[in-house]
Amino acid sequence: MEMHQVRYFLAVARLLHFTRAAEECNVTQPSLTRAIKQLEAELGGDLFRRERPAAQLTELGQRMHPLLKQCYEAAVGARTLASSFKSGELGTLRIALADSVDLALLIPLLDQLQRQFNQLELRFLRGSSRMIAEHLKNGEAELGIASEIDETWDRLDVWPLFTEDFALAVSSRHRLAGQDAITIDDLSGDALLCRNYCEHADRLRTLLRERGVDLGRTHDVHSERDLIALMEAGVGISVVPQTTALPETLHRAAVDGLDVRRTVHLYGVAGRERTAVASTVMRMLRGRNWQEWLGQLS
Repeated sequence: MEMHQVRYFLAVARLLHFTRAAEECNVTQPSLTRAIKQLEAELGGDLFRRERPAAQLTELGQRMHPLLKQCYEAAVGARTLASSFKSGELGTLRIALADSVDLALLIPLLDQLQRQFNQLELRFLRGSSRMIAEHLKNGEAELGIASEIDETWDRLDVWPLFTEDFALAVSSRHRLAGQDAITIDDLSGDALLCRNYCEHADRLRTLLRERGVDLGRTHDVHSERDLIALMEAGVGISVVPQTTALPETLHRAAVDGLDVRRTVHLYGVAGRERTAVASTVMRMLRGRNWQEWLGQLS
């Protein structure tokens, strides 16, 4: 069964006239008639009763009409979808972000992407650094953003984006919120909310203990939303990256003696063909002035 045969059938079924259907399909009437006869031979029966100059659907034609119409519309939709992908009008951004990376770093890029790709679909994946690597390996994501990935896969491409400091985050009602200068010793005695989804969580705890900070109680937290809620409730303090978005109810401050930094990287898979959307996002991320953006956050 050829799609042009189905198209001719649908035209005759709508117009109930072979000559007018041929004119609409921009073919000669003999060509249209021959195509429909071939379709009838394949389906095993007449689709039309020829009652010159008109035509009427047979019972077989009536039963086949909704099925062939659905088949034709699906084929047209498939061609339209393929054309949109080829022209770059339609695309899906499949990107994996580590739990410790704030989505805010992508927000300024989305407006530009939506202007360039009229039918942009967004698919964000979250997880630990190890999960980011797995998403890239199995093709669920084309790009990944994380601080560090403990992965030796030789097909993993890595590009550093920016390096940021860590700072203290406390409730605006906390005793340290109003201080102009905070030292690492000022953290002693407070309950520490540990961002266990961050690649630097263990390193940070070790550093604080080595500097003689009495951590008192520690609470394990597994999402930024929970972290913010607990700090707002005054349950404890936390040390967060510079790019972590905090509400106005929380206060961020630099801590003298807290020498902790991390570099956020863009990851891809070497040798794997990328979609137009992924290639565009990669160029935007690698070409952005990240230092200027970090300065605006300060």
